[in-house]
Amino acid sequence: MAKIKTKYICQECGYETVKWLGRCPECGLYSTLVEEIIEKNESFLPLKTELRQPMTLKNIKNLDETRVNTGINELDRVLGGGIVTGSLTLVGGDPGIGKSTLLIQICQSIGEKGLKILYISGEESVRQIKLRADRLNITTDNLLLLSETNIDIIENTINETKPNLIIIDSIQTMFASNISSAPGSVSQVRECTSKIMHISKLGNISALIVGHVTKDGSIAGPRILEHMVDTVLYFEGERMASYRILRAVKNRFGSTNEIGVFEMSQNGLREISNPSEFMLSGRPLGVPGSAVTCSIEGTRPILAEVQALVSYTNFGIPRRLATGMDFNRVTILMAVLEKRIGFKLGNFDSYVNLAGGIKITEPAIDASVASAIASSYKNKPIDSNTLIFGEIGLTGEIRAVTMSEKRVMEAQKLGFKKIIVPKENFKEVKGINGINIYPVSTVKELLDFSLI
Repeated sequence: MAKIKTKYICQECGYETVKWLGRCPECGLYSTLVEEIIEKNESFLPLKTELRQPMTLKNIKNLDETRVNTGINELDRVLGGGIVTGSLTLVGGDPGIGKSTLLIQICQSIGEKGLKILYISGEESVRQIKLRADRLNITTDNLLLLSETNIDIIENTINETKPNLIIIDSIQTMFASNISSAPGSVSQVRECTSKIMHISKLGNISALIVGHVTKDGSIAGPRILEHMVDTVLYFEGERMASYRILRAVKNRFGSTNEIGVFEMSQNGLREISNPSEFMLSGRPLGVPGSAVTCSIEGTRPILAEVQALVSYTNFGIPRRLATGMDFNRVTILMAVLEKRIGFKLGNFDSYVNLAGGIKITEPAIDASVASAIASSYKNKPIDSNTLIFGEIGLTGEIRAVTMSEKRVMEAQKLGFKKIIVPKENFKEVKGINGINIYPVSTVKELLDFSLI
């Protein structure tokens, strides 16, 4: 009898070693190396294939990629125009964020086009899926449900039913019988994803895979999982909040800069066609510490409210807190205000927040953050009809940003009357009528125009 060979695989990053280690050398985590049996197939022999000759670009014929609209415009925007036939898409996100809800919602529109869908769940029974489908008003007859975790049985079912779209929920619950490790392990996730990829590519079947995430928000399993698929989508947003943001971090068939905005309701996910209006709903007017800015997500301008609270502290070390933006960036902006304007912020606690829970890392929000901090510090409100954007340098200069014209047009559409822009961007937007545009070049000029 042949000796069983084993290896140790990190369940977080996929690092492999022949002996057990307490700490993974790759990711640095402890007690993540698990012993797994290596199945050696003695009957496998490499097949002889004919030699393929390389081809020049001009001799390769272009094929028009076929896309299927999902019926949800925000999802189609993120995918680049719809689901590409034969593509493999991975959808990740926190538990309860709405991954399964979104995937079963698209079944209605795709099923009405006459395409057959096979929804495979390893976490729920078909009756549980039926209850959710009834709540979301999914009535198409082209939706087939299967509760199974064995990838071999799933492969046979796909070959028999020949669907146009496969939905796997989730990949961490699937297992291959030829691998002895438990479902969800690195080996199982890699093997099951590889089989689904071959089924999808050979049969020209689109596949959507749900992936669990780790504590730090990345998709669980080996990093190669994200390299194997064509598109990786992430659901962002707080579970208790009503909004959700769908973002593409990898897309072989479109841009990775687009986002989709949804609102979770009792009847499922509802797409938000105007995120700016949604983010600014309910904002206070005439209150110190509130400023409105505009960020660009892909090709879409999104308006958001920056809130700041600066309060005196009796402790020796003041607190600094930033939510929805880079904490280090906020610290730098406060240092600029202290050095260039003369604010004594060393004795004040400072809290900065992007209302609505949205996260923005673009430096174009620097000017609005500095204005909100100054407004709270001086206890002077910023005009509620004013929008501010621009990047701030360490010397206190206001630097130009991209797509300034789109930002001004979006603000004008939502009724803003006054826009404060970097001086370098003024030549791009000075021709826009019906709105007052004020160019600034320093932080001092910014505060003179923004504070009432």
